[in-house]
Amino acid sequence: MTTSSQSNSADLLAQTLAAYGCKRAYGIPGGEVLAIMEALDRVGIEFLLVKHENAGGFMAEGGWHADGCPPVLIATIGPGVANAVNVVANAMQDRVPLIFVTGCVDRAEAESYTHQVFDHGKMLAEITKASFTGTPSTCGLITRKAIEIAFEPQEGPVHIDIPVTVAETPAEEVFVEPISNLSVFNPDTAKIAEAAKLLEKAENPLIIAGVDAVNEQVASQISKFCQAQNIPLIASYKAKGLLNENNPLALGGAGLSPKADRMLMPLIESSDCILLLGYDPIEMRIGWRNPWDASTTVIEVTPILRTHGMHSVSHTIRSSIGPAVDAFSAQMSKSRTEVPKAAQEKRNEIKAAFKPVSEFGPDRVFAVLRECLPPETVATADSGAHRILLSQMWYCPIPRGLLQSSALCTMACAVPLAAGYKQASPQTPVIAFVGDAGLEMGLGELATLREHNIPIIICVLVDESLTLIEMKQRASQRPNLGVDFTGTDFPPIAEAMGGYGVWVDDAETLKQEAQAALSRDTFTLLACRIGRKSYEGLF
Repeated sequence: MTTSSQSNSADLLAQTLAAYGCKRAYGIPGGEVLAIMEALDRVGIEFLLVKHENAGGFMAEGGWHADGCPPVLIATIGPGVANAVNVVANAMQDRVPLIFVTGCVDRAEAESYTHQVFDHGKMLAEITKASFTGTPSTCGLITRKAIEIAFEPQEGPVHIDIPVTVAETPAEEVFVEPISNLSVFNPDTAKIAEAAKLLEKAENPLIIAGVDAVNEQVASQISKFCQAQNIPLIASYKAKGLLNENNPLALGGAGLSPKADRMLMPLIESSDCILLLGYDPIEMRIGWRNPWDASTTVIEVTPILRTHGMHSVSHTIRSSIGPAVDAFSAQMSKSRTEVPKAAQEKRNEIKAAFKPVSEFGPDRVFAVLRECLPPETVATADSGAHRILLSQMWYCPIPRGLLQSSALCTMACAVPLAAGYKQASPQTPVIAFVGDAGLEMGLGELATLREHNIPIIICVLVDESLTLIEMKQRASQRPNLGVDFTGTDFPPIAEAMGGYGVWVDDAETLKQEAQAALSRDTFTLLACRIGRKSYEGLF
């Protein structure tokens, strides 16, 4: 135990973060966080300089997906905090337990000193689970609270504001070893028994799984249950890989592609018993509002109260996902001996619909890269037309095999997500898929890749247009306005930033360059020229 005479409050914060397993923190320095950064360094938490706070938050998230360590973002007063609003909002909607640590001036000083000063907590109130302000007697305490709240279902960001004088003066508390109070909710036995009978007698049962199941890391239990009972599974696109997508029971990620959703809806409508496992419809589009009849038997397993109003539920089981799936497995006998024919046909229909047809369009790019890169490759996707198609074509054998901003759908997330994942798991091949506009939005982070020696692959789809918006513009019979732009010569920029860049115009070159990138010790940028309107009819 460390006494207060040996630590300042910044040390208490850092020691507590380290005790919970934090290894890295991302951000941009400012005078108000210097003591915090120094304290992090003293306990072995690496501070990594980025070029924008938004990217720092996504790098932190990527690392959390890779190794489960608490993701930490550091920002200074005023513009530093404001720059991070987007990634904090993303963490709230995407259920990421981001610990957002900011510096501020003392409350008394703020009464008469206004430069860069505003109430950080008030600004962040709508996009965080909680916000705390440190005092000399509470920095360790509020850090423990913040981590426990952030990781409690549903996961989400928590804000810690530390005044400069608090960070730099001796703490009035002692370091306390954390005892995790993260809840595991066991299901009601009677409700499980009732629901198990409904599933057993159902002729066309179906499972829809989502982000809570991913965060709870229960893929193996869900996979065993699906296969033991021969129940097909539809995943939200955040939950791709909960069941190996090469399994005949896996029907892919839903909610992004109108084409795929049109194929899945008849299967959902014909189901007489739907089991929802950690399914959060915040990912889904308007077509997923009331996708089944109100009379359908729908059993929802959820660790939290759902108040979204997106669909009806006939039976709710408040429980962690893992214990409920185990209880179903124990209660149910095997009532279906083979994969349902309707599911087999639907899976084949979807696979056929997304086979590559172009000579070198985005569909061919994705097919070539999925085939030539190792199965364990983790992909990230930026927001845009490419993400919709990629989510159907990139098969995931494991969860978190395709990372993206799924609920907020924000641009410029793919490269930092990939960087954070690669840094936390250096042995894993990682590729970021990004549109040309998305890459331009976050070009500065190529320097971050150089500075921290992060050898990811970046595949940029170059069509010189905000294609998804242009398609919506055209569909609503509006004029072409503000969506097309002139091209950037990306390979020389990659070279100038310390990486390797190359233009790619055919499948064979793409394959060769992607395979060469796997052994390169710097980042590789594959600039694939696909041409405008190349997504027509593909998703």
